[in-house]
Amino acid sequence: MIEFGAEICGDITEARGKEWLETNGIGGFAMSTVIGLNTRRYHGLLVAATKPPTERLMLLNKLDETLVVRLPDGGERRVELAVNEFSDDRPARSPGHQIGFRLDPFPIFTYAVEGWLIEKAIWLVHGQNTVCVQYAITRDPQAAPGAKAELRIRPLISCRDFHTLSHENSGLNTVAEVALQQVTLRPYADMPALRIAHNADSVDPTPYWYRHLHLQVEQDRGYDHIEDLHGPVEFRFQIGDAPDQLCLIASTAAIGISGIDELRRAEVARRAAIVEAAPYDDSMVCALTAAADQFIVSRGERKSIIAGYPWFSDWGRDTMIALPGLTLATGRFDVARDILIEYARHMDQGMIPNRFPDKGDTPEYNTVDATLWMFEATRALSQYSQDEAFVREHLYEPLADAIAWHERGTRYNIRLDTDGLLRAGAPGMSLTWMDAKYRDWVVTPRMGKPVEIQALWFNALQIMRSFAGRFGDTARALRYGDLAAQAELAFNAQFWNEDAGCLYDVVDGAERDASIRPNQIFAASLTHSMLNQERMQRVVDVVARDLLTPYGLRSLSPGDPRYCGRYSGDLEKRDGAYHQGTIWAWLMGPFITAHVRAHERSAAARQQARRWLNGMLPHFNQAGLGQISEVFDGYAPHLPGGCVAQAWSVAEFLRSAIEDI
Repeated sequence: MIEFGAEICGDITEARGKEWLETNGIGGFAMSTVIGLNTRRYHGLLVAATKPPTERLMLLNKLDETLVVRLPDGGERRVELAVNEFSDDRPARSPGHQIGFRLDPFPIFTYAVEGWLIEKAIWLVHGQNTVCVQYAITRDPQAAPGAKAELRIRPLISCRDFHTLSHENSGLNTVAEVALQQVTLRPYADMPALRIAHNADSVDPTPYWYRHLHLQVEQDRGYDHIEDLHGPVEFRFQIGDAPDQLCLIASTAAIGISGIDELRRAEVARRAAIVEAAPYDDSMVCALTAAADQFIVSRGERKSIIAGYPWFSDWGRDTMIALPGLTLATGRFDVARDILIEYARHMDQGMIPNRFPDKGDTPEYNTVDATLWMFEATRALSQYSQDEAFVREHLYEPLADAIAWHERGTRYNIRLDTDGLLRAGAPGMSLTWMDAKYRDWVVTPRMGKPVEIQALWFNALQIMRSFAGRFGDTARALRYGDLAAQAELAFNAQFWNEDAGCLYDVVDGAERDASIRPNQIFAASLTHSMLNQERMQRVVDVVARDLLTPYGLRSLSPGDPRYCGRYSGDLEKRDGAYHQGTIWAWLMGPFITAHVRAHERSAAARQQARRWLNGMLPHFNQAGLGQISEVFDGYAPHLPGGCVAQAWSVAEFLRSAIEDI
């Protein structure tokens, strides 16, 4: 459980940097800060995935809550519980009445106001675009007698694409359909209706616009950051001396309020079962197992993995890298099978999609490494589940076809060269995981033969050689073995940089890129390596010396003149730093695997690996609560950036904790 008291909740500056995340297993989510102050366009109580896991709409931005206290002498006091910031001269509402926040297992806010204790819980219903909000209110017996209270809650809505912002406009339908314990909102004709079930004593249908709300993080990121939200109704709950349970359920489906307690019990039980199924009774493993579940989503009848919250969809590269940690290390083999079948189904010209777009049905095939990572994911599934029959029936032929396409050539000049190594690249394209591009500027083009692509190609060939041998496919087994031997010979001849004691990052004809980057670690970490023990150790030593931090590996050595140690500013500045010094958390996994392997899995190496993993523990309370961020500054104190919850960050820490420790 993550918990904060009044010292954090009462400090806007401190609290705005701590964000909670709820997901529903179909791509939808809820997200905000520990004081309910929205600072991003993605912060809201119901982001609905209308075509799971994509086409996401911000339907319910927040609840604006006011406690009206009626005193025995006839006086009245209004206490604003909700916290907002505005772009004009209006000061932000103080969070001074909030005395606590905890994840138990979902967000629970605690307020102490005029003798009443209010506890608010927020959770999503798994498999539905439905958010539940429940208030438990008790009266302090020592409070002044005779006072009464009314909790007024106004839902604020935008009903927009979750990447955009909303502004006051005449096209929005402000009329709410009010029925018994049900309010239906139809703001736009081309948007789904939002239905709110409630147990309020009354509903005031008077609409109201909240203008000029300020989103600080969007401003920091160089984006539009002013939004108007519409408050179509106000729910009014009378509070007496006895404990009260006040409830709202907002959904794209018709749903009644009476079942909210069962919905809560079911979600608590679902999450507990996932953690209880963790392979080890270890606090870090259990925490990461809970975090891992938030990325697994439905795609049609199958499964996929959201690359990161709040803005990514499901990406092929991220999915394949994250799959072993999120699904296999946690014992969710059926999920892994579904994911692999889904991507095999979309394979085209020997490539899996790099990205399923937020809108539309046409996948994007613009990566050289996503498909190669699928071979490793398939190997891991076979190892964990011992289900070779599944591999043979569903994956072997698509993967064999992918090898054939890479031999003869596929998109973007991805093809096998005469030396047995893979070439890739096209002008204006960034095909490796270092894919930052700002307008026409490809920050790290890496055209030619990137080091990790060769490591992945060799690994894929050896995996397929092993499968072919076990499946009785002798001709292919021999072919894959010959290709692997050729690649190994060429790789060691062309990529070893004796002066630096490590590997070149890219080889392109006679050109050798000697940049010290983390990509070389995969030549030591993947299941099948082309390096001997001595070279493997030297690669690990160089990477540790130049790139290792408590939060992952830098993407470029600080000694390089191109090094950017701060990931901040507008999009151009961030893209320029993205792979030029910024720390990537997910790289800690392959580094630890390589370190343990280079030291022949000694007890000392595994103990050191555990210390490195434990270095991330303070971060669980820092940005995305209970999650691991996408990136960190290269310079100390290594502030987090990018997505506050990144699939492969969580996956690689979890995989490494289980496999390498």
